[in-house]
Amino acid sequence: YTLHFIGLRELGNISDTLKYVSPPDASPDDLRHGLARSIRLSLVRYYAHLGQAGRFDVTYLAPKGEGPGAKGAISDRWHLWVFRITANGYGNGEKSSSFVSLYGSVSANRTTEMWKSTFGVNANYGQSRFTLSDGSRFNSYSHSYGFNDLVVKSLGSHWSGGQRASWTSSTFLNQKRAIRFAPAVEFDVFPYSQSTRRMLTFQYSPGIDFFRYQDTTIFDKISEVRGDQTLTASLDLRQPWGSVSSSLEGAAYINDFSKRHLIFFNALDLHLFKGLSLSLFGQASLLRDQLYLPRGSLSNEERLLRLRQLATSYNYFMQIGLSYSFGSIFNNIVNPRFGGTSGGFIIIN
Repeated sequence: YTLHFIGLRELGNISDTLKYVSPPDASPDDLRHGLARSIRLSLVRYYAHLGQAGRFDVTYLAPKGEGPGAKGAISDRWHLWVFRITANGYGNGEKSSSFVSLYGSVSANRTTEMWKSTFGVNANYGQSRFTLSDGSRFNSYSHSYGFNDLVVKSLGSHWSGGQRASWTSSTFLNQKRAIRFAPAVEFDVFPYSQSTRRMLTFQYSPGIDFFRYQDTTIFDKISEVRGDQTLTASLDLRQPWGSVSSSLEGAAYINDFSKRHLIFFNALDLHLFKGLSLSLFGQASLLRDQLYLPRGSLSNEERLLRLRQLATSYNYFMQIGLSYSFGSIFNNIVNPRFGGTSGGFIIIN
């Protein structure tokens, strides 16, 4: 976490930046305490400029391995690798229907100033059951699983190079196997050292794809090999007036430019003026590269339950919101009474 402190009024010429690194196994409570301690520490500088330095005492607690008798640098048996194992399940049901979803993943990450490496495997399984009006039953199953990796090398303050690889399988996308390998190069208009405040990147990635489909596609293919190329522009800003995260991705298959897509994503959070905030979140896509669509018609059940990807030339989603807060700035009392739930909730599908 990078904390930026911006002075106001008589402290307007004083700004500060503090980094807080939480252990990978930190609990939410550990994280809250660590961030709160870092914030208190940074505010001391501002109190000192207001003539309050005499009210503070500073104590330094040396970490293990420092101080008299220390035997040298701390040894890291993990060599900067961080591993995460995730498993979760979800289910709901009633007399005439039920749904179960299972998900699991394993990831390994290592980050240094010069290298960034990420490896992961994941699997997802879903099952639905419905009792129809005539008493018959309809059961559906879906699954997806895959492997992905990302390796990036720093090439200076503005450039980086790397590669991505993936191996996936999905009943939804009619893909028995989808393998992709793609080198990439990226340029950041701003130095990477300013990434917590602003980034404007352009990334180019040519790749090769190997597909094996479950069912013959609308292009009469059961397997194929294609080359592709992707160009992505991304903007990330975090400023006192709010934050912006936008990207525009264009991709096409090299041997057939008619098979292409264009995807625009935007997440915007603006503080318009005191108390009034605007949030905008959404994505819009133009699609001409659905190579995986199975030949033949889908059943009504497959369409309604979204068991297979449908043919489309576009898709979009959008969320917009306004929030206005006003009133006393001294209402800082915490009162937890009657803060619990009623003990139950309602799920509406």
